[in-house]
Formats: sequence, structure tokens, C-alpha cells
Amino acid sequence: MNDVSSERLAPLVRKLASLGRLSQPEIDAVKALPITIRDMKAGQDLVRQGDRPSQACLMLDGMSYRFKIVGDGARQILSYHISGDIPDLQSLYLVSTDHTLSTLMSSRVAFIPHRSLHHLIETHPRLGGLLWRDTLIDGSIFREWMCSMGRRSAPTRVAHLLCELVVRYRNAGLAAEMTIPFGLTQINIGDSLGLSVVHVNRVFRDLKRDRLISVSGRKLTVLQWAELKRAGDFDPDYLHLAPEG
Repeated sequence: MNDVSSERLAPLVRKLASLGRLSQPEIDAVKALPITIRDMKAGQDLVRQGDRPSQACLMLDGMSYRFKIVGDGARQILSYHISGDIPDLQSLYLVSTDHTLSTLMSSRVAFIPHRSLHHLIETHPRLGGLLWRDTLIDGSIFREWMCSMGRRSAPTRVAHLLCELVVRYRNAGLAAEMTIPFGLTQINIGDSLGLSVVHVNRVFRDLKRDRLISVSGRKLTVLQWAELKRAGDFDPDYLHLAPEG
């Protein structure tokens, strides 16, 4: 770990600015947060189920994911997190972690002491409101995933997840037109959506055959956005992208 300059907190400033307008004093307060950085390999745990963390994780680069292991050893992926996200923000108020958070790919992660975040919220209540809004949006995404798991067909689930990732990457300024970083394996997607690898493979084959998407290396490009949205029954309202006033 090493101390880093305030400019490394630009992803958090960008994320908060997408949630609501920031004043210069608020930006300065965010940039003044003390952080340490770690460069993580794929598959490293940031927080384990049962941990009692004293710091929160901020994704600077790469991707992380939450998951739980059920009784028979199977893994259920609960969410994905990209640059600017604080995926364990709930640890500010929930003492024990109820899931595991790991890196999906090589990632750069900043760690912010809880005491510093509490001080930020106390001295800048509007920033606390934006962090709370981010947590509520997280809950909205969980509800949408529940709808997919319970009521959408396998092809629709996969297309919906791809649409969500595209919109989130574009909103974060991390997409090149309709091309996004794509480090998910078919195993990851299956564990997210309750599908077998065989089923996921079949859906991807059909999406490529119908020229809705293309995948090259670790990049995914949407070729027909309107058709992919239709295939995924996708409405981005649940992401609440419009910032508050």
C-alpha cells in the first residue's frame, strides 16, 4: 500500500457528480479523503463474508463483484462494480459483512477509512445524501435482478445484463461509443443469472449470429442497441441516471 495524491479520487468525484451537483468545497472535501491504494490481481478478496471492516473499498480501475456461497457450494454473483463505485458502502453502518467482495480482473482499489467517511458525511451532509442515493440505486438494481431471475427467460436475462453494463460504463465515461470493457466469463454470467455455462454459450452464440453484439478479446461491442434492448426487456429507469438538482 502507498499514499496517493488527491487526483486518484477523481473516479469518486465523477461518480458523485453523476448523482447530484457538487460544489467546489464538496469536491475539495472528497479529494482530501485519506486513501491507500492496492493493485489487485483477478480473484483476490477485498472483503470476506463475516469480516468486520474498518475501511471501505473504492474501485479506481477494473471490476469487482459481490457473491455468496450457498449450502451445496454453488456461487451466486450478486452485483458487479466498476470505477467510481464503493461496493461495500453499507459497511459504514452494518458491522459484519454478509457476502464476499472480490476482484473480477486486475484492478486498482483505494481504501478509505470509515472514520474519514463518517467525518465527510457529518461536515458535508449533501455528500452524505448522495452516498445514500447511491445505496438506494444499488437496491433498485437488486430488485431488477430479482425480476430477471424470477420472470425473464434465459436469453432475456443475458441481454438485460449486457444492456445494464453498457449503460453503466457509458454513464461513467468508460465506454468508447458502444464498446465497453468486458472481462466477464460465461461462468460469471451463469453464476449471476442462475444459468448453466452451456445455456449462456448458446445465448451468446445467438446474439452474435443475429449481429446484436460482437466480442473481441476483453471488449464487447453492441451492434444493434435498439434490438439488444428489446431482446433484454431493458428499461434503464431503474438505474436512476438523472442526477438530483
